[in-house]
Amino acid sequence: MLYLEDLKVGDQFKSREYEMTLAEVEEFAHKYDPQVFHIDAEATQTHPVFKKIVASAWHTSAVTMRLLTECFPIANGLIATESSLRWTRPANVGDRIHIEIEIVAITPSITKSDRGIVTYVSQARNQDGDVLLLATNKILVMKSNLGHGQS
Repeated sequence: MLYLEDLKVGDQFKSREYEMTLAEVEEFAHKYDPQVFHIDAEATQTHPVFKKIVASAWHTSAVTMRLLTECFPIANGLIATESSLRWTRPANVGDRIHIEIEIVAITPSITKSDRGIVTYVSQARNQDGDVLLLATNKILVMKSNLGHGQS
């Protein structure tokens, strides 16, 4: 687990790959985003933008969150305080998504000495390196109460 004192600007993290299967894309869409281009291959062929089933942007976001929790092990969890999110292209069925994270700022709290705000940029990419999702996030990160990571 990582604490505030373990992190520095420029630190990078990379996740494992996660495959977007047709069954999962359709299941997520039926549950949370039941639009034709997520669930009906035949109807999507005549859609003005998408010609095949694509994953919901929210599904891509959920997968991104899953991968974040695995490769960015912040003690006490990823407690979001702010996020700016762009979906630059859809995830296709069969895409293998991974995420890349870079810490761009660390701001210690002025009023609470046991914590700070860490700003990081994350990119969800497919197997070809195409960016599917780009986000800038701020999270609350606690310092270790045991002196963990301090020099």
